[in-house]
Amino acid sequence: MIIVTGAAGFIGSCLVGKLNSEGFKDIIIVDDFLKTEKMQNFHYKKYTKKIGREGFIPWLCDNHKLVQFVFHLGARTDTTEFDKKVFDKLNLNYSKDVWNICVEFGLPLVYASSAATYGLGELGYDDDHNKVKDLKPLNPYGESKNEFDKWILEQKKKPYFWAGIKFFNVYGPNEYHKGRMASVIFHAYNQIQQTHKLKLFRSHNPKFRDGEQMRDFIYVKDVLDVLCFFMQHRKDSGIYNLGTGKARTFLDLAKSTFKSMDVNKKIEFIDTPEDIRDKYQYFTEANIKKLRSVGYDKPFYSLEDGIEDYVKRYLFMRKFY
Repeated sequence: MIIVTGAAGFIGSCLVGKLNSEGFKDIIIVDDFLKTEKMQNFHYKKYTKKIGREGFIPWLCDNHKLVQFVFHLGARTDTTEFDKKVFDKLNLNYSKDVWNICVEFGLPLVYASSAATYGLGELGYDDDHNKVKDLKPLNPYGESKNEFDKWILEQKKKPYFWAGIKFFNVYGPNEYHKGRMASVIFHAYNQIQQTHKLKLFRSHNPKFRDGEQMRDFIYVKDVLDVLCFFMQHRKDSGIYNLGTGKARTFLDLAKSTFKSMDVNKKIEFIDTPEDIRDKYQYFTEANIKKLRSVGYDKPFYSLEDGIEDYVKRYLFMRKFY
């Protein structure tokens, strides 16, 4: 039996679909299932039981002998939420409970960390455990993820295998419900579809031209492959970056989206809102040497191929993974 928390969300629901395609059907899915906008994400998935977030910890204590692996992907991911209590409850303390149960009953665990822990990247983007305590996230979401990373590194008792995955800019199917927190590609597609043009933030940093701000965009299908790799690998515990290792510009993203939609390119630049301007990231790029060093050697989708697959196979028809 495999546990997937956050199973109604973007990456979690895709993971359930991936596990189904690999022949795994004995899955316990965990989430807040009262949110109807997420229902399509898991509607056609095969699973044994769904459990509400609040009831999961007691259930796991009672049924741990049935469980072979735990993916803890559930979290509050809204970077515009500034109530620290929300993140303390859902991202930090809840994750500690999951960790402690996995320690107590010997369950292997993969959990979702985030590249948001790196803040403006003052210390680079290296998944070095020694740097975790010095990172400076820009918002309570990133802080909650980094606080948990710091906490687990201080624990003397750990699951026999564990991995914290620092997701960079993930995009792909099943993010329809995310609103403003959805990927740039998702918003670009919708904006182009409605207006036949795309607005990008102007650069307010003299080191970057307009549209040449850079991110490490990774297609969700690559994320799923890495998660499944760790489920089979079950050694080399640690915190790992998960991006492509190659930063790309927003102009690259825009061009690929227009091309995939067969729409002539038309880009407008607008000022970055002043309330986020001082916290705006101009460059992110995952150092993935550690991931490669433990044996993950599969190539990643290029930005062009990932966007084409996403647009043509999912967004055009509003299909789910």
